[in-house]
Amino acid sequence: MSDALRVLTAEQKQQFDKEGYLIVKGLFAPSDLSEIVENFDTMSHETIPGYFEPNLQPGVTDPLQRYPRVMHPHRYNETAMKYMLHQPVMEVLADLYGEEAYAAQSMFYYKPPGSRGQALHQDNFYLQVEPGNCIAAWTAVDDAYEENGGLLVVPKTHAHEISCPDEADTTESFTTHYVKPPKDGVVMPVIMEKGDVLFFNGNLIHGSYRNKTKDQFRRAFICHYANSSASRINVHYNPLYKADGTKVELEGNPDGGPCGLEMGEFTYH
Repeated sequence: MSDALRVLTAEQKQQFDKEGYLIVKGLFAPSDLSEIVENFDTMSHETIPGYFEPNLQPGVTDPLQRYPRVMHPHRYNETAMKYMLHQPVMEVLADLYGEEAYAAQSMFYYKPPGSRGQALHQDNFYLQVEPGNCIAAWTAVDDAYEENGGLLVVPKTHAHEISCPDEADTTESFTTHYVKPPKDGVVMPVIMEKGDVLFFNGNLIHGSYRNKTKDQFRRAFICHYANSSASRINVHYNPLYKADGTKVELEGNPDGGPCGLEMGEFTYH
């Protein structure tokens, strides 16, 4: 690929390189979002062992037991595969990487009213893409803002190394990992409209709010990608996929990573 950008402006590329993240407005059309919503609304009433295991019994008090994350739906669902390889997303990623992107993971989050968020963390702690880094494409299926559990980012922390996490406050966080931002770091809310996509570097410290609303879901379709020059990734993410759907196998980084922890699958946003 040449140095010329295909779909981003020079200012957008500079924003990503400087701050570690970029919002691209309206990358998913209303018809795309309708197809995604219908697909995962249907899936929300099913149990798919190892991928989506809701508690369908009446009286469940934790909303994330009834609506847990959907993990790797592209492995068994054509709609998820289609939108993980959404051409506008893949084109943006090619500009951000300066080379072809490989899709490593898909997820869907319902995040119903009352759901806990996730403490600040870094994605490449889990994916272990090297050399290079993962990039997340976080698609707002609903408007996302502070009250309904939108995202938080700490700009410029993509320039920091991967940190070994501390214990999170599990009354507010769905997960137990917490990465403390640097002293000069500013934790900033990200406000998004449905159809917008937030792209961010795998070292960027980020997390999400609790959904404090009474009646609003904050649904999101989230995928992670690796640069095509990467040779290794955490063992859980093979196979990866090229934009045309061709499978790619990278060398598997074993569990453990820089902190000697059993990391397993990527955790909840």
